[in-house]
Amino acid sequence: MAELRKIPNLEGPVEIFPRKFYDDRGYFFESFREDWLQKLGIEEEWVQDNQSFSQKGTVRGLHFQREPFAQAKLVRVVSGKVLDVVVDLRKSSPTFGKTYTTLLDAERSNLFFIPRGFAHGFAVLEDAVFVYKCSNYYNKESEGGILWNDPELGIDWGVSEPIISEKDKIWPTIQEFKERTGGGL
Repeated sequence: MAELRKIPNLEGPVEIFPRKFYDDRGYFFESFREDWLQKLGIEEEWVQDNQSFSQKGTVRGLHFQREPFAQAKLVRVVSGKVLDVVVDLRKSSPTFGKTYTTLLDAERSNLFFIPRGFAHGFAVLEDAVFVYKCSNYYNKESEGGILWNDPELGIDWGVSEPIISEKDKIWPTIQEFKERTGGGL
């Protein structure tokens, strides 16, 4: 059985640590089981899997999808290490604007469940292959983001000279996002 950890002071995200079985040939582990999330009352239908490779120093995010294409995600790395980051953007949430970071590490094979209503990003600490399940299909017109280095969020990405896409350099700050959306997602 996997170890399931709810995130303290942030309703919704969950860290999952699968049990690995080692022998002289290598190891085995279950990388996904629907019942892990069901035990926590999380019912998602996964409709899309994505995979990316990123070199050390890359920062991707902070991204989200607006309704009706909002997505829950289940993320992990199959090689390398990333610092995974979420920001609560749920309008009615008492933790709106709060961030949480966790280390996703291929050696630990841990997963991170991110509910709808969160912006998501990651910083690549070692060259990494990043995979994730999505509960809804990607829709370009529903794409949104928050500026990765917004001083109000104060996220320490753990990289000294980040490699950032042009798109990720121009997202609004969380304050601008709040003003444009009337308070959140």
